Amino acid sequence: MGLISDGTTIFDAGAMASGFGSSMVFIKKLTASSSGTLTFVNGSSGVVLDSTYKEYMFVFQDLHPASNGVELEFQGTIADPSSSYNQTITSTLFKAGHGEDGSGDSFNYEADADQQQGDGFQDIARYVGNGNDESVCGKLSLYDPSSTAHVKHFMANTQMYHASDEAENCFTAGYFNTTAGLTRFQFKFSSGNIDAGTITLYGIK
Repeated sequence: MGLISDGTTIFDAGAMASGFGSSMVFIKKLTASSSGTLTFVNGSSGVVLDSTYKEYMFVFQDLHPASNGVELEFQGTIADPSSSYNQTITSTLFKAGHGEDGSGDSFNYEADADQQQGDGFQDIARYVGNGNDESVCGKLSLYDPSSTAHVKHFMANTQMYHASDEAENCFTAGYFNTTAGLTRFQFKFSSGNIDAGTITLYGIK
């Protein structure tokens, strides 16, 4: 049985019609195993982070920290492999939370997590627990990272099991305030290793 919309076949005999379902292109999956960092480098190990796509998406699946109550963070850098992950960032972060016991309802702007022309790693999830069943999932969108004309905007939405037994949803956005092309992006927890989990990179057509 097919699926037809306004005279256009979308599915037929279980297959997606040509031109549909190809806007999100798999690039690379990194799997953590007591890893200090997970790093995506353009041109290395099949990673593409150049003008091929105007938008890139990193998807986090059950990243589990070794340490309790830590932040998931990221930073970028230019093509020079000797450069540090210390690009200038202006950002904002707010979060909503609710405790397992019904307490702790919150909706807060996190002033201590934003950056005002800072060069540190940017928080995208906060106070992630390290219990056996605790982790963080979500995604981060990065726009036109290879542009030499504009700053590099990003937006992240993550859901974590808070160290204090709460469901917390973080929203982070900002930009790398540089017109240099960025080709390397690194993810880590603020303390300790990434025990397990994956980060998958996609290009968006």
